Amino acid sequence: MIMARTKFIVLIVCVARLGALDTTLDGIADDSILRTQLAKTLFVDTPRSVVARQARTETLASGVRVQVRSEWNGGDEFSIILAREHNGQFTGWGQGSFILTRSVEDGAVRRIRIFLRSDPYTYIQFRPLSAAKSEFDAVVYDAFLARSQPVAVPFNQLLEMPLSEVFKIMNGTFPRRYFEPETADYRDVRTLIAGIRREIRPLEFGDDGAMDENGKYVFINSLSAQETTQGLNCSGFAKWVIDGLLRPVTGKRLAVAPLKQPYGTRGTNFTAPFERSRDPFFGLDWVRNLAAAAGSAFKSPAFGSLDEIEVRAAPFQAVLRRTGRTSTVRHYPGHQPNAGYGFEGIQPLLYTLAIDEPGHIFLGAINREGGTPPLRTYFHVAVLIPYFDEQKVFHVAVFESAEETSFNRFRVRYPTHHINLCRVPIETAFSP
Repeated sequence: MIMARTKFIVLIVCVARLGALDTTLDGIADDSILRTQLAKTLFVDTPRSVVARQARTETLASGVRVQVRSEWNGGDEFSIILAREHNGQFTGWGQGSFILTRSVEDGAVRRIRIFLRSDPYTYIQFRPLSAAKSEFDAVVYDAFLARSQPVAVPFNQLLEMPLSEVFKIMNGTFPRRYFEPETADYRDVRTLIAGIRREIRPLEFGDDGAMDENGKYVFINSLSAQETTQGLNCSGFAKWVIDGLLRPVTGKRLAVAPLKQPYGTRGTNFTAPFERSRDPFFGLDWVRNLAAAAGSAFKSPAFGSLDEIEVRAAPFQAVLRRTGRTSTVRHYPGHQPNAGYGFEGIQPLLYTLAIDEPGHIFLGAINREGGTPPLRTYFHVAVLIPYFDEQKVFHVAVFESAEETSFNRFRVRYPTHHINLCRVPIETAFSP
C-alpha cells in the first residue's frame, strides 16, 4: 500500500520568462547581414583578440537590437554570442539568439547554436561534417529530437545563411512542431489547474486515506471509515482529482475497491507469490484503473483500454547528462515494460507530451527495485500536468499527497527510479 508523503514548496517549471515577446519561427527577425559581417572578423580572428573585445550592440533592419559579445569560461572553447534583446535584456537565449563556439587552441569553429524560443533548453545546433556537408541536432530539455542529421550545405555557408533558408535545408528532418506551441491549446488545462489549486486548500494528508463514492473519508486497505482524522494519501489524492473531473460528467465519484484490482499485464510468475504480502503493483493498478475510468467516461469504453491510456512512446532516444562543465550523450531506452520511463528523461518527455497531447493530464506511478528478494514496487502516485502559459512558457504542475509540489525537486527526488504514465483526457469543469 502506498503510504509515503513528502513536503515540498510550490514550484512550476519556468525557465523562460521572456516568452511573451516570442513570435512564430517564420517571424524571427533576420540577422544574416550581421553574421555575414562578423564572418570576416569575430568568426575568424584569433581567439585572444576575440575574447579581448568589448561587447557592442547592433540594430537589425527590423529594429531588433542584438548584443555581440564573447565569452570564455577557462575551458578549451570560447563563444561569440549574438544575443537578441528581450524586455531590455540580452540573456543569450532569447528567441533568435545565435552562438558560435570555437576552439581556444586553434580557433576552429566547432558548432553554432540557434535558440528558436526564449528558452535556454530548446534549440537547434549545427556542426561541420565534411567539406560539403553539415549536421544538426534539435534539442529540448537535454533530449535529442533529432541528432546528427546531415544537411547538404557546407558549414561556412550556414554561418551567413538566413534562418528561413536554414529551415528549408533541414527539410522534413526538423521536428518543427516542438518549437511552436499554441497557447490556446492549453486553455482548458490552465483552467483545471486553477480549479485544483482552489479546491485543494482544505485538504489534509492521511495515511492510506481516500474518499469513497459517497464522499466519505475511508482507509484504502480496509475500506473502513476514518473516524479521528480525515485525509488523503498520494493514491487517494489522485482519485480526488479524477473524481473532480468525472462528477460534472457522470454525477458520481468512483468506488475505492475496484481501483485496487489488477489491471492489464504486469509482473511474472516470480512476483505472484508476493502480491498479498508486499503488494508491489498497487500504484500501477491504481493509476491504470483511474485513467481507464476517465477515458471510458469522457470518450468511449475503447479509450479505457491499456493500449489507449498508457504512454509508451517517446520521440527521442538520446539525452545529455551534465556533470559540472562537461556533458555526455547517453542512450535513452524510452518506455520499459513493467517499469515505464527512467527519470533521466521525464522533463523532455513531459514537454513533448504537452505538444503532442494538449488537453491531457498524466498520472504517474513511481517505482523502483528493492527489498528481499528484489521486486519492482510501485510505491508512489503523482498527478503531472505539463502545459504552456499565455506567454508560451513551459511549466509542469505537480500535485501529490494533497498538495502542490515542486517539479524540479520531484524529478531529482528519484534519480534512479522509473515512472509509468497514464494519460487522462480532461473536461473544463472540476468539482471534487
